[in-house]
Amino acid sequence: RRGIIIKDPTVLERLPTCRTAIFDKTGTLTYGKPELTEIVPAVGVTQNDILQRAASLERYSKHPLASAIMQAATKAKLSLIDAESVSEKSGQGLTGMVAGHEIAVTSRKKILHLLPTIGATLPPTAAGLESIIMMDGNYAATLRFRDAPRADGKSFIGHLAPAHQFNKIMLVSGDRESEVTYLAQLLGITETLASQSPEQKVAIVRAETVKAPTLFMGDGINDAPALASATVGIAFGQHSSVTAEAAGAVIMENSLVKVDELIHISARLRVIALQSAIGGMAFSILGMGFAAAGYISPVQAALLQEFIDVLAI
Repeated sequence: RRGIIIKDPTVLERLPTCRTAIFDKTGTLTYGKPELTEIVPAVGVTQNDILQRAASLERYSKHPLASAIMQAATKAKLSLIDAESVSEKSGQGLTGMVAGHEIAVTSRKKILHLLPTIGATLPPTAAGLESIIMMDGNYAATLRFRDAPRADGKSFIGHLAPAHQFNKIMLVSGDRESEVTYLAQLLGITETLASQSPEQKVAIVRAETVKAPTLFMGDGINDAPALASATVGIAFGQHSSVTAEAAGAVIMENSLVKVDELIHISARLRVIALQSAIGGMAFSILGMGFAAAGYISPVQAALLQEFIDVLAI
C-alpha cells in the first residue's frame, strides 16, 4: 500500500542504527531522466549521422543516458540501424558495430586513460553530463546532457541529521566531478566522490561500514555490489531487477519522501520491539520475585506468563 517492499526483515531493525548515508546520484538524487542538450561533432561528422549511430546502439542499453539519446533521435525523426556485436561491461561503456562502423559510447575519463593523446581533440568540459562517441577508434562527437535534481532532495538531505541522527552524508557517483559538485551544492552535501567505478563504490561503502553502520541508496545495475556491501541497501525505483535483488528494501515509487517514511517506520518498529522485549522481561522478573517469595502458585505463574506474553505482543 505504501509502495515499499521489505525483502530482508533485518532492514527494519538495522536502518535506525545507520549513521552514515551514501547516495548514488543519477536516478536517486536526480530524476534520472537526462535530456540531450548539445551535440559537438568532430570535423567531417554530421550531428544527425552520429546521433543515428549512437541511438542505434543505445537502444540495447539500460543506462539512463540511453533513453535521452533515443528520445533525441526520435525527435529528429531518424530511423535506427541494426547493430551487431553489442557489448556493455560494467563501468566500461557500450560498444558495437553499426552499418559497418565500430561505435563506442564511453566517458571522457575512460577514453583519456586508453588514448592519452586524444585529449587535444576533445572539446572543453562543460556543466552537466556527457558521453564521448568513438567511431572506428577515432573521436566522433561529444553528447552533452542535463539531469535535474529532485524537488524534494534538499529537504530530505537536510532532514537526515536532525531527525534520524545521521552523522555523515556522502554523494558517490560515476559522473564527472563538476556535475557531482554542482548537485551536492544544490542539496547541501559536503562530502562527494566523483568518477567512481562500481568497484570503487564497493570499496568506499565497505570502508565506511567498518567505521559506522551505513545506508547506501542507488537505482542502477552498477549499484548492486555496493547495495549488498552496506549495512542497509535500499534500491530506488523499478529500473533494475538486479539492483532490487541486491537490496534489502525496494522503494517502488520514485520519491525521497517514501525513503523518509521507511526510516520513520523502521525507527518506530524498533522502539516498539524494544518496549515489548524489555517490558516483557521486566514483568517476568517481577513475577519470578513474587513466585520465589511464595505469593504465586505454579499454575498462577504459568497463567501470568501467558498474560505477559500476550501483553508484549
